[in-house]
Amino acid sequence: MLKVVGIDPGLANTGIGLIQGNGLTITKYSFGNIKTDKKDPICLRLNIIYTKIKGFLYEQKPDIVVIEDIFSLGKYPITSITLGKVSGVLILAAFKAGAKVNEIPVRQAKKIVSGSGTADKYQVEKTIRNILNHPEKIKPFHASDALALALCEYYRSS
Repeated sequence: MLKVVGIDPGLANTGIGLIQGNGLTITKYSFGNIKTDKKDPICLRLNIIYTKIKGFLYEQKPDIVVIEDIFSLGKYPITSITLGKVSGVLILAAFKAGAKVNEIPVRQAKKIVSGSGTADKYQVEKTIRNILNHPEKIKPFHASDALALALCEYYRSS
């Protein structure tokens, strides 16, 4: 039995996806997100993300945690710095929970699950929904992105 947690880092919304199964058979999945208030100071927001994800990981005891590797957009360097801070607390939480940690570039995850590294969020969500045979839309998109990361790592590690 392999249990993988995927995390899509974000200061406002951090997506979480869990995939569990044997070989190619997925027996369990779940998803959600951690939301923070933009009015709060960044240190409080980072602490909320860290505390919630650490609690989730201690409870779930995943074999592997996979986090979207951050990238830098030349137009928005501050966004990249902020994502780096969020990724840092996520990596620390996973380490503290005793999980193996991997990072996957978003384009690689999109290509693996949808066939295109440039797939948009709607295409990724629809593909994940089809793979998991999930009846409703997966919301927010951060959660479907996290499930995509978890699925990539699950299939690579199975």
